[in-house]
Amino acid sequence: MDKMGVPRYYFYRIHVLLFISILGLHSWPSGASARVSISPFKENSTVIVAHRGASGYAPENTLDSYRIGVRMQADYIEIDLRLTKDGELIAMHDETVDRTTNGTGLIKNMTLTEIKALDAGSWFNDKNQAYGSEEYVNEKVPTLKEIFETFGKDTRYLLETKAPEDYPGLEEKMLKLVEDFGLTRHIAVQSISKESLKKIRKRNKDVPLFQLFWYKNPASISSARLREISGYANGIGANFLRIDESYVRKVKNAGLLLYPYTVNYPLNMEMALRWGVDGVHTDYPDRLMKMIPEGIRHL
Repeated sequence: MDKMGVPRYYFYRIHVLLFISILGLHSWPSGASARVSISPFKENSTVIVAHRGASGYAPENTLDSYRIGVRMQADYIEIDLRLTKDGELIAMHDETVDRTTNGTGLIKNMTLTEIKALDAGSWFNDKNQAYGSEEYVNEKVPTLKEIFETFGKDTRYLLETKAPEDYPGLEEKMLKLVEDFGLTRHIAVQSISKESLKKIRKRNKDVPLFQLFWYKNPASISSARLREISGYANGIGANFLRIDESYVRKVKNAGLLLYPYTVNYPLNMEMALRWGVDGVHTDYPDRLMKMIPEGIRHL
């Protein structure tokens, strides 16, 4: 014993334990270390995602649709991203302009000038007489830059990289624009492509990422796949009509968020909320807002 009456081996044991603790921190499982704080919203809240904007009320992926989504207090406006032939990021779901404009052709084969010449609103009036408006005639396809210029930090953006394998450099251009506008804390990103999400995670460890799934049959997912996703993403997006309560429970038990899409009818909204999903994509943000109990809104 030394003069203080404490055995020398005591200090040796303390140093060994400290070394083991530090080693343990550095060897923590990769799935846990890859995930950051997984939601900017308070715990047990339900996030409202305006799917392609409030696209039940205005032409999808247009400034009008996004304005309505923001006015209805959606937590995120969802934006589908593709690159034009001349490398400009635009908001459009399909790989062609055929469905949502009066033009035809693949986006990757068209310049921004060519796409800007199209009418991206009249189709909505023809399809949806209840909510159609003359204001939508000759509505233009917006660029991501124009969307950021319009809304800035007044909302959050759920950005989807669409078919990124067809648009080299899409992720880099998207993240640079986000950084240029100082919106890093105002975005989340989703994609069917895990390679795209991993590329984004490598560049930014903090942005919430969602792995998308489109199930043709009743949804199922293995524990191994959930562990893999936990290594690079914060949550999952899946088509609502193919999931059930057990799927929701399994995803949440794996420590991942679940944002099903696209939930438009009150009965389905009620079911999704009862299952305990973390967020919901909808074309009608106001309908969902009315169904969420005050205590579990993020506000």
